[in-house]
Amino acid sequence: MNSIIAINDLSTRLGDAWIHRHLNLEIARGELVALVGGSGSGKTTLLRQMIGLLTPTEGSIRLFGEPLFGGGTARERTLRQRFGVLFQQGALFSALNVFDNIAFPLRELKCFDATTIRDLVMLKLEMVELRPRHALLMPAELSGGMVKRVALARALALEPELLLLDEPTAGLDPDLADGFVRLIRRLGEELGLTVVLVTHDVDTLAALTTRVAVLAERRILTYGMLDEVMQLDHPFVRNFFYSERSQRALANAI
Repeated sequence: MNSIIAINDLSTRLGDAWIHRHLNLEIARGELVALVGGSGSGKTTLLRQMIGLLTPTEGSIRLFGEPLFGGGTARERTLRQRFGVLFQQGALFSALNVFDNIAFPLRELKCFDATTIRDLVMLKLEMVELRPRHALLMPAELSGGMVKRVALARALALEPELLLLDEPTAGLDPDLADGFVRLIRRLGEELGLTVVLVTHDVDTLAALTTRVAVLAERRILTYGMLDEVMQLDHPFVRNFFYSERSQRALANAI
């Protein structure tokens, strides 16, 4: 397998509680993977470990075939330039306008001149279906859907190979959520991205992902195509996929 993410025997302890125990997950290049699990199952913790914000208690994480942790600050920085992250609430810098939010990771590299940065920011705005005039808006002036799109543009600023999303449609009404899912799917296809998203929304999962990883009992309980995952006889799988609302969403996605 041409792995983009390889997690091996990962365990996470917070205080006296084990959040993950001997967790394994391998994600191939080009997959769009949904990570699902019950409240408190450690989904967001695992996502934060995948991007290096938290260090596992035990085990290892490899991105693009390289260890995520260790090897010096310069190596870790170079590795992290190869992925982009969209946090649940967008996490835009409130004191910076849209242009400067998207330009931030480009300026951090200190290798682009002002004209190149301007061109790249405008390109990313166009990619997420926003107009040049939106570049001058402040985050407080944006709708919820626009915040998500600006945050996505910033996540794509360095042209990553891997995109990680934490509840990408949270807080959006159904129409905006559908539009944002279509945008992510289109960009994933056009840019050849590998996408990993934490979600509790079955509509998003059914419309976007190629594989599903179920986090329960402190490990990845099952990982595979949606129809394969739904065959597992487990309380979380039954509650998550076989509720009336979930069945409607899955039926509409077919």
